[in-house]
Amino acid sequence: MKMNPCSPRLLLSSRNSISNKIAIAVILTALMLPVKAAYAADDSAAAALAAESEAYCASTVNKDRPTPPSIVVAKVNEACALLEKEGPAAFPKFSGKTSPFIYEGTYIWVHSLAESKMFVHPIKYKMVGNALVGLKDTHGKRFFVVMNDLVREKGEGWVEYYWPKPNSEEILRKISFVKKCKMSDGVEVVVGSGLYSVSDADVAKLELH
Repeated sequence: MKMNPCSPRLLLSSRNSISNKIAIAVILTALMLPVKAAYAADDSAAAALAAESEAYCASTVNKDRPTPPSIVVAKVNEACALLEKEGPAAFPKFSGKTSPFIYEGTYIWVHSLAESKMFVHPIKYKMVGNALVGLKDTHGKRFFVVMNDLVREKGEGWVEYYWPKPNSEEILRKISFVKKCKMSDGVEVVVGSGLYSVSDADVAKLELH
């Protein structure tokens, strides 16, 4: 027996189905609101911490002399030792105005060796969590690829590329020291820190890649 599409029973069933779909949509929307609010709050807090880190970074510039490469090497070694001991639990120590890893107008960053996924960047916080193997500088150099290849082959070394100077829109040549280290959880990472101000005499002593 075929049911008349205009029968009261069919119309009632159709209305109930629409009502159920609307109710489900309302419930899902209500459930998502706290999640969206939490995400917005987290993003706002991360942005504020990045702004604080960038302002502090600019305040640490030594205007009396270029930064000696030895200072950068020492900071990267210090950061590696910390990560080998504490692993990801140490990540918050690389950001904020009290961080010892923001210094001489520069900072430490940490990315994974396997995927080039950014784990720590005190200023470019939106890079965190993203795989950056395809990122190029303004001269077309895929510098994360160069860094990873270098530490796989030699364990550490210097890489030259172009990158924004903290607290400025200016893009300058940056010479970074990168080193491979294994965190306490077994994950291999690349720890790096770079120079924006370095003497020609010091640059001449470095093997740049």
